[in-house]
Amino acid sequence: MNRLLAALAAVALLWAALAAAQSTATPDAAKGEQIAKQVCAACHAADGNSAIAANPKLAGQIPEYLHKQLVNFKPEGGKKAERESAVMAGMVASLSNGDMRNVAAYYASQKLRPAAAGSKELAAQGQKLWRGGNAASGLPACAGCHGPDGAGIPSQFPRLSGQFAEYVEAQLKLFRASGRANDPNGMMRGVAARMSDQEIRAVAEYAAGLR
Repeated sequence: MNRLLAALAAVALLWAALAAAQSTATPDAAKGEQIAKQVCAACHAADGNSAIAANPKLAGQIPEYLHKQLVNFKPEGGKKAERESAVMAGMVASLSNGDMRNVAAYYASQKLRPAAAGSKELAAQGQKLWRGGNAASGLPACAGCHGPDGAGIPSQFPRLSGQFAEYVEAQLKLFRASGRANDPNGMMRGVAARMSDQEIRAVAEYAAGLR
């Protein structure tokens, strides 16, 4: 448990350094809006409030996190993308790093229309895990990185409050199966590996209802 917490702290410092290195130019949200409406709106909506649970809500998301994900979807130097998705690879193929930063800034500036928890019972279970983890399995509290209100701590950890429960559940299961591996130092893979299906569903449900 202590090792995992230490790893989380180290990753936070690393992401902060990467974010600082990437912020040499101020993103242009207006340019990002143009790209978003042309490239992204069909799946994520023009304002980032996707209506389909398979496509995450991007409105109000942390810009550094959005930028990182866009970069990770793009294969570089003949290597596979860090985060594999045939659909997203096609979407980012023609975007420059500046374009991706602009899109991230635009969606981050939009107001989130949050999803809602569908099960009070599951959300109550998720609340306990979110706030206190599971000492028996060595699962750390989600709030340690994503904040008590799900807003993300520090800025490199994504906002999860109001996100579709189905999407959060799918991503946690992907991390657990190593089907998604763009988490620095395997941080989220290590966390998800300690979670049962029931715990994943409960945390996802609670996150959807967080405000």
